[in-house]
Amino acid sequence: MSTEGTTTDPQPHANEPHRGGIAQRLNWLRAGVLGANDGIVSVAAIVVGVAGASSATGPILTAGVAGLVGGAISMALGEYVSVSSQSDSERALIAKERAELRDMPEEELDELTALYRAKGLSESTARQVAVELTEHDALSAHLAAELNIDQDDVVSPWHAAAASAAAFTIGAILPMLAILLPPPDWRIPVTFIAVLIALAITGMLSATIGGSSRLRATLRVVIGGALALAATYGIGTLLGASGAV
Repeated sequence: MSTEGTTTDPQPHANEPHRGGIAQRLNWLRAGVLGANDGIVSVAAIVVGVAGASSATGPILTAGVAGLVGGAISMALGEYVSVSSQSDSERALIAKERAELRDMPEEELDELTALYRAKGLSESTARQVAVELTEHDALSAHLAAELNIDQDDVVSPWHAAAASAAAFTIGAILPMLAILLPPPDWRIPVTFIAVLIALAITGMLSATIGGSSRLRATLRVVIGGALALAATYGIGTLLGASGAV
């Protein structure tokens, strides 16, 4: 059957993010994965270090809970401050561009034309594109061409902070359970194994989100986590053996 004279809507490629809100979704995912990874490593290092010095459950539980609460708050605050700075800058740029479009529309049209000329379009085509985009949505056209910003896709610091704190807490629960549930003689090996498996999973997730090598990302976090656990356990063991604690 002939398809001449008909048009079809372009279909997005399966692996390309053409839908709106991608910056916010990736920001939440990034904050979540990093928060979980930090929760696993930092709390595991704390409880393993304490377990190296003492087999008593009380000190291990106290240190683990303190590390979980303090770490979750710290992660949330850090993420909030970081993303707030980014979103404040983006909103300031959007307000500035909106004012320029209101006060000097002709100059802004010339600027948009020049931007498309710089991308390789001819003068007439660049002008036509600039005019049509300006008539459709001038602000969005300038934000995309000049600043690579989508006014509907400014990241939320509250969402990032919440995702980071929740992920840190979820990640921290794993080493807490691994160190507290087994018998004392099995605490350290069980915690090491559980933590390294969890880190491998977060490494693969972060690589999948970022589109990078899964093997490299997994080895990076697993080796780093193993070194952190070994270091804190060694320090705890030395302090326990010396009688300092």
